[in-house]
Amino acid sequence: QVQLMESGGGSVQVGGSLRLSCVASGYTSPPRYMGWFRQAPGKEREGLATIYIRTGYAYHAESVKGRFTISQDNAKNTVYLQLNSLKPEDTATYYCAAGSFTRGGFRKSSRDYNDWGQGTQVTVSS
Repeated sequence: QVQLMESGGGSVQVGGSLRLSCVASGYTSPPRYMGWFRQAPGKEREGLATIYIRTGYAYHAESVKGRFTISQDNAKNTVYLQLNSLKPEDTATYYCAAGSFTRGGFRKSSRDYNDWGQGTQVTVSS
């Protein structure tokens, strides 16, 4: 059974940092790419970053470029999202997801993903 398990969320002050982790399990072959999304109450789910598992190619949304970084440790079946210089507007539930469609590039649509984690909450206070 495929499972994505996020961890690392929490409460931080403005300017702080967090590192989110997503462990993938149950795959007979690894997904082609994984991504991070977030959703704040009353807002649509926003694609933040994509990483291609075999090549390590990574893409980031313009809204978080320079502050958030996606990375991976294939030996641990884990994808990370480093969150730096956090702002109150970064408060949201953060989700990781996995997919295997063939087109390349930044996978910012939730429709590009088949599997989802349960989410981890990030709260940034001033």
